[in-house]
Amino acid sequence: MNCEVCQLKELVVEPFEIREVLRCILHTIVFHRALGLVRPKDVDSELFEITYVQCGDAELEKKIEEKIDHFIGWVDKHPNRKSQVCLSFYEVKSKQPTWFSNKIERLHWEEWYVNLHVVNSKGHGKFRQNKAAVDHGENSVEERSSRRAVLETSLRDVLFQIIKFVNERKDHIPQVSNSEVISFPYEITIPSSSDSSFGWHTDMFKRMLQTGHPNMLS
Repeated sequence: MNCEVCQLKELVVEPFEIREVLRCILHTIVFHRALGLVRPKDVDSELFEITYVQCGDAELEKKIEEKIDHFIGWVDKHPNRKSQVCLSFYEVKSKQPTWFSNKIERLHWEEWYVNLHVVNSKGHGKFRQNKAAVDHGENSVEERSSRRAVLETSLRDVLFQIIKFVNERKDHIPQVSNSEVISFPYEITIPSSSDSSFGWHTDMFKRMLQTGHPNMLS
């Protein structure tokens, strides 16, 4: 099966910005790939001048929040690192039965990699030791405001990258073979607690945190 992979532009974020950044990105991807009857809900970001769309499904929102919580917990243990969150869509197929088993396999047809470089702003503390930096407080506010503006622009770029990808890449989407809500299984994968690197791939991990497919009707 043809699996399309989208590596999203890397974003430099501080820990407190992770939740809103991942909410914007993950919900945008899922909304565009829900492929079923959804009740779109516009959401204004709590940190950025950005409005994104959710599917309007409480269970889906809960699962995304849980994954974000897990990722933030990983970041707490591995500060100042680059990392990835992978959102993938797949089909479930039965393998050819053998004498010993009748296995089920996942056929991934799309993978999205959210690339984050988490930095800690505490590094600016060295500034306070410089006698020439009496006005460090004001400079720090200006610097933070400028950095936030850069992040907001970069986040918008990522959202446009998602929209461009979903509009251009459609041939690989599997044919829907049921009359239920059009929705494929998906999983959100984060680094495990023992992983300090970021160059992993979903096929390399057996310790995936799996979710079921989103039920778009309440």
